[in-house]
Amino acid sequence: MIAVVQRVTRAAVRIDGDIVGAIGRGQLVLLGVAAGDTESDARWLADKLVGLRIFEDRDGKMNLGLEEIDGAMLIVSQFTLLGDCRKGRRPSFARSAAPELAELLYETFIGAVGSRNIPVATGRFGAMMEVELVNDGPVTLIVESR
Repeated sequence: MIAVVQRVTRAAVRIDGDIVGAIGRGQLVLLGVAAGDTESDARWLADKLVGLRIFEDRDGKMNLGLEEIDGAMLIVSQFTLLGDCRKGRRPSFARSAAPELAELLYETFIGAVGSRNIPVATGRFGAMMEVELVNDGPVTLIVESR
């Protein structure tokens, strides 16, 4: 699994003009599922991101995780993160998981984050979405389960 993690002051996702998920301070996570990923990858990645110390403490150092700041997570499925652009001009998505597996692991990831008492908002798997965010810092990281 691959996640693009952005520290945000707020973020929202819209479908057909309607907000379907929104958060204040926290993380926007764009989540891609690769062929061969497992539920273990989803749980590991959820634990990693919840504990990721990317929020500033009183001294201005990135030393706090979501739990310490009472932050939330907006999770958006993003199969295009697995796009391979090395050859030609059109990305190849051969590394992406089949939609059935990807949706299962997306839901597993959401459940694992929620089980840590982190407020979770989501997009809708497979939908065309518009994502709005205010990146705080900016802070953007890429985290992979393998």
